[in-house]
Amino acid sequence: MLIQVEETPNPLSLKFIPEGLVSEEPLEINNLEDAIISPLAMDLFRIEGVKRVFLGQDFISVTIDKETHWEYLKPQIIACISDYFATNQSIIDYNNDEGIEGEIKNLLEERIRPAVAMDGGDVVFKGFKDGKVYLKLLGACSGCPSSSITLKNGIENMLKYFIPEVKEVIAVEE
Repeated sequence: MLIQVEETPNPLSLKFIPEGLVSEEPLEINNLEDAIISPLAMDLFRIEGVKRVFLGQDFISVTIDKETHWEYLKPQIIACISDYFATNQSIIDYNNDEGIEGEIKNLLEERIRPAVAMDGGDVVFKGFKDGKVYLKLLGACSGCPSSSITLKNGIENMLKYFIPEVKEVIAVEE
């Protein structure tokens, strides 16, 4: 499998471009604990010197620490990514996400995102804290006059119904 590698403006980050979809939604993973949602990210974090992994739609950005050199890590990272794509292993596994956040992400993936996509938009999970779910609306939903109705009457009601811990849904710009 061919993995293209591109430099980024950050000398500590490289962009790895495999042939195929990486992630339907952007996902930044800053440590091994957060990587539980992505078996690929977990394996990348096991490579000494990897500091951050970002999964884009068609690329993987890897950031290393200042003491590490790309000449040693790049071949290991390419081999790790190649292995996942060559064997069709799951890049993201929402079933491995623990707790309420995992339930929210599963519900978003299975019921909410397909409905929002029918109207030309998308929704990205940004966080869950103190009963509040933070979502970013994308595409046709971003800036749409009826997006607040979709958010409160559609998404919030569904999340509250299936996940009692959810008290409110808040749209975020970032």
